Amino acid sequence: MKLNSTVAAVTERIIERSADTRKAYLAQIDALAQRKPGVERMGCANVAHSFAAMPSDDKFKVVMERAPNVGIVTAYNDMLSAHAPYQHFPDVIKTEARKHGATAQVAGGVPAMCDGITQGMPGMELSLFSRDVIAMSTAVSLSHDVFDAALMLGVCDKIVPGLLIGALHFGHLPTVFVPAGPMTTGLANSEKSHMRVLAAEGKVGRKELLETESKAYHGQGTCTFYGTANSNQMLLEAMGLHVPGSAFINPGNSFREELTREALRTVLGITKGQAFTPIGRLVDERCIVNAMVALLATGGSTNHLIHWVAVARAAGISINWDDFCSLSDVVPLVARVYPNGEADVNAFQEAGGPGYVIREMLDNGLMHEDVLTVRPNGMREFTGIPAMENNKLVWNVAGPTPDDSVVRPATAPFSQNGGIKVMRGNLGRSVIKISAVPTDLHIIEAPAKVFDSQEALLAAFAAGELDHDVICVVRWQGPHANGMPELHKLTPPLKALQSKGFDVALVTDGRMSGASGKIPAAIHVSPEAAAGGPLAKVRDGDLIRLDAINGELNVLIDATEWAAREPARMPQAQRSANSMGIGRELFSGLRHNVTSAEEGACTWL
Repeated sequence: MKLNSTVAAVTERIIERSADTRKAYLAQIDALAQRKPGVERMGCANVAHSFAAMPSDDKFKVVMERAPNVGIVTAYNDMLSAHAPYQHFPDVIKTEARKHGATAQVAGGVPAMCDGITQGMPGMELSLFSRDVIAMSTAVSLSHDVFDAALMLGVCDKIVPGLLIGALHFGHLPTVFVPAGPMTTGLANSEKSHMRVLAAEGKVGRKELLETESKAYHGQGTCTFYGTANSNQMLLEAMGLHVPGSAFINPGNSFREELTREALRTVLGITKGQAFTPIGRLVDERCIVNAMVALLATGGSTNHLIHWVAVARAAGISINWDDFCSLSDVVPLVARVYPNGEADVNAFQEAGGPGYVIREMLDNGLMHEDVLTVRPNGMREFTGIPAMENNKLVWNVAGPTPDDSVVRPATAPFSQNGGIKVMRGNLGRSVIKISAVPTDLHIIEAPAKVFDSQEALLAAFAAGELDHDVICVVRWQGPHANGMPELHKLTPPLKALQSKGFDVALVTDGRMSGASGKIPAAIHVSPEAAAGGPLAKVRDGDLIRLDAINGELNVLIDATEWAAREPARMPQAQRSANSMGIGRELFSGLRHNVTSAEEGACTWL
């Protein structure tokens, strides 16, 4: 299938834009890849320290026989449902490595925090920056420089982008990502969401709400909605960095462990010889475009318009929101997974999952097929769905979907365009996830109500001050101001207002991860208010027009008056509150140095 002309054009302009930085990056990783193995170039004391804790047989293999040594970087902790399954993965990997004449070591651990726990809490202001902390932790883990390859064990929101950024800074190493899978289906996400609205309206109490939440979040694995965590897994499949089809196999599934063993076999297969495939070579401009297409085709998390800009930069590649916007014009929406539909990720997997989506994109010229992956047969392997037959892993190519309410062919999609759009106007640049927003709500024009914090909005809602058509502007929520927290706590009250028949929208320089659902939400507004962005000029009563059809976000004020208006300053009390307590003092340097959301919110440039 001939590559779509827009996909080709976007790829070409990314290649041209990135020419110098990509060339420098490849020269650096190629030089590192050509060195002798660590045990040959290091001093005896260094080598002895490196392998002192290894069992004698493993030590002999790696030191005397020069066996491949695989570094494991893990996000395991037993507090978070998504990462608890990783507890025994290293033992499984080490055992499998020995079977193949190799060794493996846990190189290090990275922190993993859960936005679901910190929503609306001070700890959420560490969330976005935890990505770069994870990247640095990955670098520290691999800094002992004795590894021939690496396995990355992580799943959730900032963890996968952080591991990937860190891995790309060790781009000379072949690397495979090892997922743990989603939890089994509990209470339907739509029922959970409805109960949250009832709670916001005061119609149910804490006891009933907690029972509901506990039925939804009930066991090991990622949350079952299609948020950032599960979008991560879809993107890694589209980049060819997983064992094919391993993203959404539940932790308790009988062959989850075999997929983990296959990850070790896969990374060994690309570690030496003609098949040598370091991650820095694999993640090229075409690979990044494939990830962007997968995000748009599935209506994935808006967080990736931040994270994948940073990921690309780590590989010497420059992408921007306009690239996403151009691709969104031609990439059809072929999946409806909550919050874009009723299905959860388990139903998505049963309907065909990543294999189905990737096949549809390849067959319709919307993804690059001629790319490197961690597998010998390229992207076509990622159209397969894994299964165990006669105690052996096999992959069955995705056929027609058994449920076209969840996934559809690219020729008969849910929408002809991707689920994410870039907004432009005198309020700056922002993004909106429209895949879940009814078409009659794609344009909202209403007076502004300005809030300096999400707590202020919640208080106004509780006091009945928002019972009218309104566009809520929540500012001082960007990376510089307070680390750009997600504002999921705002969704239930805004839905409650919408259910009363009011025209409601949200405009913010904070994040929502697409969890705004049916609420039109222009998020990631850049430049942010704390950096002198136009949200600092908005006043209560200003008429704002949010037009997701034409991608426009404007305050409807005379241009001369708007230009002359003095921007507000972030309240000092709020600035102080955002910088103290729950470890936030330690992140002050990151807030000071961070780039804008559109530049990837990077703290390491």
